[in-house]
Amino acid sequence: MITLRGKLKKDSDIPNSKNREYNKRVSVRDKLLIKEVQEMQQTLPSTCQVKFQDPDCLHEFILLIVPDEGYWVGGRFHFQVYIPEEYNMAPPKVKCLTKLWHPNINEDGNVCLSILRQSSIDEMGWAPTRKLKDVVWGLNSLFTDLLNFDDPLNREAADLFVKDKESFRSKVKDYVMQYAKR
Repeated sequence: MITLRGKLKKDSDIPNSKNREYNKRVSVRDKLLIKEVQEMQQTLPSTCQVKFQDPDCLHEFILLIVPDEGYWVGGRFHFQVYIPEEYNMAPPKVKCLTKLWHPNINEDGNVCLSILRQSSIDEMGWAPTRKLKDVVWGLNSLFTDLLNFDDPLNREAADLFVKDKESFRSKVKDYVMQYAKR
């Protein structure tokens, strides 16, 4: 994989003052991502894969989660992860690209996960000490043990789970079959 460090070295070999000027202005985010992306890839859960559309652009990637247990087993869920320039003072921005029935992910793809909030009531929100691997593990856990039915983003899904777990399971399976079998 090409990392930002490799890209910078490759670009600096080209005799062009524009490239040399760019090398001097590498953002804090990009410097952090060089190490964090490698660490994230080394510690990926077995149910996750990361794909960079552009291997030289470490601040944007697709995370694929394929749960091997729970309600969503058999589905393939794609998340777009974007790391803003303010990283690591600000959390990554995450959007679920796969339509699914989930109490913590709405049908527009917005994700409710404490670690993705600048501040949260449970004090588990984003902190500069958090890393990309924490975000990946948190997203993966939304399909197993981090389900939150008490403070849901998709109230209808949470209410159905509380009222009728079998109907909830059936609706999840319908969504998996229709949208997440790619």
